[in-house]
Amino acid sequence: MNDVYYEEPFLPDERSVLERFFTNTDGPVFGLVNLPEVVKGALFARYSRSHKSLRRLFLDEFHNQPELGIAAMSTAVADDDPSVRLNKAEALYDRVFGEYGDDSVAQLGGAHLACEQASNLLTKVLERGRIAAYLEQSTRYIYYDRPLGEGYRYHVPPEIVGSTLETEYRGTMDALFGQYSALVHELAPYFESKFPRTDGTSRRAYNATIRAKACDAARGLLPAATTSNVGIYGTGQAYESLLIRMQAHPLAEARAYGEMMLRELREIIPSFVKRVDLPARGEAWAHYFSETAARMKDIAAQIDIEFSDGPEVTLEDWDPDAEIKVVASALYAYSDLSGAQLLEAARNMGAEERAGIIRAYSGDRINRRHKPGRGMERVDYRFDITCDFGSFRDLQRHRMLTLDWQRLGTKHGYATPDVLSDIGRISEWDSAMERAAGLNARVMDQFGADVAQYAVPFGYRIRFVMQMNAREAFHLLELRTARAGHPDYRRVCQEMHRLIDKKAGHRAIAGAMKFVDYEEYELERIDSERRADERNSNGET
Repeated sequence: MNDVYYEEPFLPDERSVLERFFTNTDGPVFGLVNLPEVVKGALFARYSRSHKSLRRLFLDEFHNQPELGIAAMSTAVADDDPSVRLNKAEALYDRVFGEYGDDSVAQLGGAHLACEQASNLLTKVLERGRIAAYLEQSTRYIYYDRPLGEGYRYHVPPEIVGSTLETEYRGTMDALFGQYSALVHELAPYFESKFPRTDGTSRRAYNATIRAKACDAARGLLPAATTSNVGIYGTGQAYESLLIRMQAHPLAEARAYGEMMLRELREIIPSFVKRVDLPARGEAWAHYFSETAARMKDIAAQIDIEFSDGPEVTLEDWDPDAEIKVVASALYAYSDLSGAQLLEAARNMGAEERAGIIRAYSGDRINRRHKPGRGMERVDYRFDITCDFGSFRDLQRHRMLTLDWQRLGTKHGYATPDVLSDIGRISEWDSAMERAAGLNARVMDQFGADVAQYAVPFGYRIRFVMQMNAREAFHLLELRTARAGHPDYRRVCQEMHRLIDKKAGHRAIAGAMKFVDYEEYELERIDSERRADERNSNGET
């Protein structure tokens, strides 16, 4: 393991503290123990905007905070052997599970797990499940040229280690990170000169906004091999499902990482993950996934249709009677009539009357968090989207809807930020993308399309599908078109909203999404950072 992952150095007294609150002090995967839930949540929240590891963050910013009382807890933990408590709890769980024999029991306990030095391909595997909470290190709040140990923050897949391509792979990764570093540090002063700080804007808020804008523009150079930190809180059931899928994954990184996660979870919630590697349970389930995937890849390979690209966003499927059905569903909870009777009543209404009911059901929305009820869940929209991988990473976070994606490659081309023409860096960008594409092709020839994904920069486009009901569309489209969002995914979500309105013709539903923002902004995050200043000055957290 230490040959693959960087082992962070800690002083003896630091290690003594860490041993009381983390399941290990040297591996990239570790669990959080003996800490209040609010401290775990605060740690993960801070984690997403820091270049530090979670253990270093805990030592530097949390352990000695008097109001948290963690330093005092260290002594108490040392006097009370946690292994004794765990053994007693495990025995109790086994008796309960044996009595009820229901998977839902595994939903009632969980664990916080820190997953560090995971490639961006692996983070999408970790975050695929719906019934867990995830918080990932952001690409817009920290510069990714800070080294981890002696090198840049990228993963070298086990498949490539020791192969004839390893030297080329490392050279290409180093070159991409080198160009990213040069570009992001050129863009920051460029944006400062173009958008000078105004009166009333603090230096902190201004610097954070400029940094985010520079990082947003440069992130397309980062390869999918870029490593990240992910904090997970999941139930036993969520972890069991995730680990079994990881056993069946085509990437060696995912399989090996799953084994590390299982080892740490057995230190915290052993009974909840007992079935993961049982032959008749987890192994059989993983085998089912592997066999199914192999069959589907063979079938897909036999489809003889010439590849072609379409629009960035396509509305593939919708219900022509959507607004009729939403009206009927909206009235259901307030009526004694059957669904069929209400549907008939809605059909007999005029379009304006139905629009009035949808407006009434949506209510006087003061902000985007005020959403209409479950009647909006009656109808679905299915979008086929092709956008840069960086934007996909942000949209993929909306896991409650139906989202599936294809392998990352170079077929769909890449996006080029407009600002590069202003600073004369388009040729360098194109050169970097072409070099990465060449490596991708050679890795694909030798190791296959799955491993070849590591070589592809964030700027290349990926194809994926998002299917959501109208209520989910309120959340996604209003949130991801907000001013602070990245311009690329704002554009995608604006187009999704336009298609609901114009192509599907669901004007009342689209009109109720009143916080979809079509404006263009120069300093996207400035308002958010100013509000952060106001909260800090008012003593809010």
